[in-house]
Amino acid sequence: MRRNKIALIGGGQIGGVMALLAAQKELGDVVVLEIAKLEGTARGKALDIQELTPVQGVDVSLTGTSNYADIEGADVVIITAGIPRKPGMTRDDLIKVNLEVISEVARQVKKVAPKAFCLIVTNPLDAMVYAFQKVSGFPTSQVVGMAGVLDTARFRAFVAMELGVSVKDVAATVLGGHGPTMVPVPRLCTVGGVPLPELVSQDRIAAIIKRTQDAGTEIVNLLGNGSAFFSPAASAIAMAESYIRDQKRVLACAACLNGEYGVRGLYIGVPAVIGAKGVERVLEMKLSAEEQAMLEKTIEAVRSISKETGL
Repeated sequence: MRRNKIALIGGGQIGGVMALLAAQKELGDVVVLEIAKLEGTARGKALDIQELTPVQGVDVSLTGTSNYADIEGADVVIITAGIPRKPGMTRDDLIKVNLEVISEVARQVKKVAPKAFCLIVTNPLDAMVYAFQKVSGFPTSQVVGMAGVLDTARFRAFVAMELGVSVKDVAATVLGGHGPTMVPVPRLCTVGGVPLPELVSQDRIAAIIKRTQDAGTEIVNLLGNGSAFFSPAASAIAMAESYIRDQKRVLACAACLNGEYGVRGLYIGVPAVIGAKGVERVLEMKLSAEEQAMLEKTIEAVRSISKETGL
């Protein structure tokens, strides 16, 4: 029986953790692809994880390569290739260099894995997922950005930390771009079914929202050299698993809108159903005037950075 094939483009910190998680979940065989001068890194990480499969009791194959031919026929392609943020850099600062990287990846993936479900993690996320879809020409249901799962997880974590409760009982929604204009919606956040505004003061909610919006920068500053990798990797794998296993989970992600929320042709963070057909549908919700205004702000930010790609 044929196993699923998962291609990870980029063998850095996120790529390595994704390979581990995919193996532990037995989502399929994993190929980690890096540029030629870093092929040893990709092969080393793949071999290291392969050697833990007997300990974990999982049966998958992992390989490292710098040859796109080795990802031929991949079912899922997750792209983290590009440079990460460094202290003092914004996601927007990365656009020029990473646009060139993502465009080349799109052209190569189109040649060897034209039917793959493609997950983009490279920053600036909103522009890179837009660019990948434009360059590849893939159907928009086949291309999605990993952002909302991570942003929502951060929001949930900070709420749980504030209240001293299990994250399992915190539900939340974060809309919009992956950056400081994102829109955590406290009205839709519940703790064991109780609305967050009934449990936490407005001042504390505002502080949690601000921390969520700046969460990536907080980790960049703490690490001093690099950016978050555990949480983004887990978020991407959750999306891949929903596709591979047709779980039809409702996950916040950067999906291309076709009239939803009054937007067309832009990748915006929204709740979407991910199943065997890719992004199967976007869920719309009624927003308050204040929430709508915040969403419009983040949409304009995404529109602006997407235009910078020139695509």
